[in-house]
Amino acid sequence: MQADSGTGHRFSGAARHPRRPVRLPAVTRRRRIPPAPLPQRDGVDPVRLRLPLDGAWTTVRDHLVERLAAPPGVVDAMLAEGRVVGADGTPVAPDAPYTAGAYVWFQRDLPDEPPVPYDIEVVYRDEHIVVADKPHFLATMPRGSHVAQTALARLRDGLGIPALGAAHRLDRLTAGLLLFTVRPEERGAYQTLFHDRRVHKEYEAVAAHDPGLALPRTVRSHIVKERGVLAAYEVAGAEPNSESRVELVEHDGGIGRYRLLPHTGRTHQLRVHMNALGLPILGDPLYPEVREPTAPDDFRRPLQLLARSLRFTDPVTGADHHFVSGRTLQAWTSYEEWAR
Repeated sequence: MQADSGTGHRFSGAARHPRRPVRLPAVTRRRRIPPAPLPQRDGVDPVRLRLPLDGAWTTVRDHLVERLAAPPGVVDAMLAEGRVVGADGTPVAPDAPYTAGAYVWFQRDLPDEPPVPYDIEVVYRDEHIVVADKPHFLATMPRGSHVAQTALARLRDGLGIPALGAAHRLDRLTAGLLLFTVRPEERGAYQTLFHDRRVHKEYEAVAAHDPGLALPRTVRSHIVKERGVLAAYEVAGAEPNSESRVELVEHDGGIGRYRLLPHTGRTHQLRVHMNALGLPILGDPLYPEVREPTAPDDFRRPLQLLARSLRFTDPVTGADHHFVSGRTLQAWTSYEEWAR
């Protein structure tokens, strides 16, 4: 067993390609996606775009201007500086004709992200997987405004494993255990574990204590999470698509510590089910109501939800794994400090 800590080092930038710009090669038939000709930057992959098979664009430049919707002059500058490349790493000429089905790559401009002031710890590492203990406020993988400040980018950079990939994800506000795969060709086997519900997951949460609520109990409901809408909601009377076991571990001073056992994995499932019981998780900005967003560098009062343990049989090695997070929920250990 080998353990290391991720450190989130930052690269200074992408390598330039001084070779003479050429036109993109024609694509005559469907083929496998070629490997990226550009390196990662700060653990973040370059952007890959496939030119659509149908369209009336004359040049690659015309398509990129329409597709990226960037401010005037941005695409022209990228092409002039050789920052858009083809499959062989050669810069795309500013007048390169549009070639349906071809691939192009470029390094994205990383957003100005406030650094998440907490480390991500490596719990376990072998030649197939990495298990990490994620802090609150760190997204699992690049998405939207969270790119370099993500668990995946930090671990790729800190461990020197460019091919590292996430087998599943946690919400940015949730802390705890995440499983990553070292080899891309094995990623599907580990993702299937989660899809087929062959991973035993245990969470911990801190919420108000209601002495009149009978626990433990199993909560089932139909949860809908619409794209572009922050909060999920339950549909009364619809066929349940989510199931969670809720147990009270202990309580003190009006606050309870709960063990949550999800049988399914709907977005925000545990947060929705706890709220439905009248026990919204402390620090939740969406349930029972959506609050005004806080500043990007405000890391106070984290959501008191922790992915405490993962247990599964390794689909590649056959080993039985059981990993436990070393983190604690601050509202339980020191409510006054958490609430400041």
